[in-house]
Amino acid sequence: MKSSPYIYTVGYEGLSTEGFIARLKDARVHTLVDIRELPLSRKAGFSKTALSALLARHGIAYAHMPALGCPKPIRDRYKIDGDWKRYSADFTRYLATQQAPVAELAKIGQATAIALMCFEADFARCHRSFVARAAGAEAGLPVAHITARTVVPELARRAAA
Repeated sequence: MKSSPYIYTVGYEGLSTEGFIARLKDARVHTLVDIRELPLSRKAGFSKTALSALLARHGIAYAHMPALGCPKPIRDRYKIDGDWKRYSADFTRYLATQQAPVAELAKIGQATAIALMCFEADFARCHRSFVARAAGAEAGLPVAHITARTVVPELARRAAA
C-alpha cells in the first residue's frame, strides 16, 4: 500500500455511513484508526464491530487504538465546564504519556494512508487533532482534516487564521 502525504483526521458527526465511506475513499484512505477510548456509538453503523465490517466491504482496514482516546475523567470535566483550554491542557498532558502508541501510529502512517477517527465534526474541538499532530511530528508527515465537504490541510488552516 502507498502512504499518504498526510495523516488525516475525520469525524463522523452529521455523516451517514455512506457519506463517511465516500469521504474516506475521496481521500484515498487505506486504514481507519479509531481513537475513541470506547468504540461505541448511538449512531447506527459507527460502533466497532459494524464499522470494521463496513470498512472491510469497502477495502479499508480498521484499527482501534484506545490508548489514544480521551480518558473519561477529562471528557466528563469538559462536559461540565466546557473549558476548552483546560481540556486541551489536560489531554496534552495525557498524550505525552502515550509515546509508544503515538510511535506505532506514526509507523502506520508512514506505511499507508490513514485517517484518525472520532465523533466530533469540528476537528478544532476534538482530541484527534492533538493525536494527529503528535503522530505527524513523529512520522514527518503533515496533518489534514477530512470534513463533510473538503479536506483542510493543517498549514492552510493556520495561515488563514
